[in-house]
Amino acid sequence: MNFLPLIESKRDGQPLTVAQIGEFVSGVVSGDLPDYQVAAFLMAVFFRGLNSAETTALTLAMRDSGDVLKFPKDKRPLVDKHSTGGVGDKVSLPLAPLLACLGFRVPMISGRGLGITGGTLDKLDSIPGFQTLLPARRITQIVQEVGCVICGQTDRMVPADKKLYALRDVTGTVPSIPLITASILSKKLAESLAALVLDVKFGRAAFIPTRAQARKLARAMVALGGQCGVNTRAVLTDMNSPLGRAAGNWLEVKESVAVLTAPAGGADLRELVLTFAAHLLVQTGRVKSLAAAQRQAEVCLLSGEPRKKWDAMLIAQGADLAAFNRKLECDHTAPVVLELRANRGGFVSRCDARRLGEVIRDLGGGRLTQASSINFEVGLDGIVKPGEAVKPGEPLVRIHAASRAQAEAARARLEGAFTISLRRPKSPPLIGEVIQGNK
Repeated sequence: MNFLPLIESKRDGQPLTVAQIGEFVSGVVSGDLPDYQVAAFLMAVFFRGLNSAETTALTLAMRDSGDVLKFPKDKRPLVDKHSTGGVGDKVSLPLAPLLACLGFRVPMISGRGLGITGGTLDKLDSIPGFQTLLPARRITQIVQEVGCVICGQTDRMVPADKKLYALRDVTGTVPSIPLITASILSKKLAESLAALVLDVKFGRAAFIPTRAQARKLARAMVALGGQCGVNTRAVLTDMNSPLGRAAGNWLEVKESVAVLTAPAGGADLRELVLTFAAHLLVQTGRVKSLAAAQRQAEVCLLSGEPRKKWDAMLIAQGADLAAFNRKLECDHTAPVVLELRANRGGFVSRCDARRLGEVIRDLGGGRLTQASSINFEVGLDGIVKPGEAVKPGEPLVRIHAASRAQAEAARARLEGAFTISLRRPKSPPLIGEVIQGNK
């Protein structure tokens, strides 16, 4: 097959038709389209962009390149949340069972981490026996019976995205907003959702460094979601400091359970969990005002029912609940734990999420490539956040490592991640803005 005319049209700035884009995606999935032609098309899109109609056509063609989850009629709306990723971002874990308890069905298809951003599936893989790879029929069954599932996409779901992303990575076209939009939304549209909330992060440890760039991406995804029939909102959130007080796969699972149990954990983590639940309640018409929805979500979280729902989801996905609870009782599961202590008193004015993410990755808790293996037990916890007071000698963070040498090397690097000032700093709000509809 020769797609050079299509590539030349895009390179020359000519709009592509729905049929042309559909033929391109079919060629990617079938393998009839050579990688060098796909790469050329991606480069043309990177430099020329796609208009709204082209982005919609690409997204829908990618969604329809494989299986789409089908659910029986049910009064419970199908909803989900997606995050662009960050250090300590574990919101999905407590959010899914909370949403199920609020009367939603949540077919949460998630991914793995790369670099300094942790993946939801990697966190869940730290749970004894938990199965993240499920056939479509089982995904549907768990959603109908339990109310929520968190798993990876099947081999037959959005296969075009897998092939395109692999080439985007090696061609340097990952930052393209139309390609990001199509990649994210094609997978979410394959869940047959009624409503979707997007956590678009910006800052030092985010994929998108500035709020202006995050706003541009958020507006594109919200507009496209609406055009595809899904009520979509985006919440722009700060990722200059880590989310919560733990970062690292198993340590983030522990903090997620603490939010469901006490609720404890970081106040910022709890804030985002309740915020996303509230938005979905409003988006689906279940509650009229965001303030009332927030109160309803908080009452539900405090009831203890979401923790029971979490356990039910774990059992449905093959986890050994007794082994999981025993592991929760351990203070740490990594062989070595060291603390970084404050060398002066004052207020933490900076906690560099990027530096923390890099340290966790190099401890073995993250990937440099898709083929990298993960140590689920390493990471950081007890993280002191900006604005909090510390005394000389008090811990700023605990380091969980596979060896003492690794722990000491991590401690040396982390000294530069924290700044202590004499005055309490003004911390920026966690939530920058909310984008909905045409706003």
